[in-house]
Amino acid sequence: MATSYKELGLVNTKEMFAKAVKGGYAIPAFNFNTMEQMQAIVMAAVETKSPVIMQVSKGARNYANGTILRNLAKGAVEYAKELGCENPQIVLHLDHGDSFELCKDCIDNGFSSVMIDGSHLPYEENVALAKKVVEYAHQFDVTVEAELGVLAGVEDEVSAAESHYTKPEEVIDFATRTGCDSLAISIGTSHGAHKFTPAQCTLVNGVLVPPPLAFDILAEIEQKLPGFPIVLHGSSSVPQDEVATINKFGGKLDAAIGIPEEQLAKASKSAVCKINIDSDSRLAMTAAIRQYMAENPSHFDPRQYLKPARENMKKMYIHKIVNVLGSDNKL
Repeated sequence: MATSYKELGLVNTKEMFAKAVKGGYAIPAFNFNTMEQMQAIVMAAVETKSPVIMQVSKGARNYANGTILRNLAKGAVEYAKELGCENPQIVLHLDHGDSFELCKDCIDNGFSSVMIDGSHLPYEENVALAKKVVEYAHQFDVTVEAELGVLAGVEDEVSAAESHYTKPEEVIDFATRTGCDSLAISIGTSHGAHKFTPAQCTLVNGVLVPPPLAFDILAEIEQKLPGFPIVLHGSSSVPQDEVATINKFGGKLDAAIGIPEEQLAKASKSAVCKINIDSDSRLAMTAAIRQYMAENPSHFDPRQYLKPARENMKKMYIHKIVNVLGSDNKL
């Protein structure tokens, strides 16, 4: 028995992306695996009056169970209303779907948006796979994100040794033939907390700065597909204060470098209307837990350390919404 996302009170991305492209801001797409992450995302979105995309990777479904995550998303809508948001705009999105079967399963089970990632396949196979997913999804008013170009780095099961920038000359053909609703492109973002080696960065005032995003490629893509929703994956900024806290309280994160927030803010003002953030939430959670445990060695109730973890994630989400993506007060 299939479940439509509309029964869960969720929305697809169509309207919010159109408004974001016109308005020069981006919608936050936060990955979640746990109840605490879900609560923090909803609290942040309600407080800032922001639309939000809650995304689930294949790894998250394996970890937390698809049924539980779907019901958490349903709970997120109810919770947002309880917090005083009359019409929350919450999307449940599959991040990095790697097969038609997985996308179909999510569409049949209450997802309002799916991503099919055929970026590692030869071009024609990527087109055929994306088209197949689009044809199925659109019957149920579910929106589809596809990917062109390959991001380096590691995130759950998604791994690539090197990146390949999206070729602007392919985007019109790809978007037209697949019918996808949004396009994830590769312009220098990267998955995980260790996005760049120190050798790829330049040292500025004692801080390692990664190579800038390829805004020239982004501009060319926008020119070829005016007003078409563009997505950036691997866009965590890896806040150095969280890394420092983790390392101070027994962690061992070496040279974790992310995408500078001012570059993401610049991208948000263009046709980029969805920016994916996962590692920053993990870092915020882990930093708070490590600090709490180090400072309160006699405590053992998980609620005691998960509460500051939830608070720290909420603070980080609010910062992204207000200071980086500009999606606050856009409900």
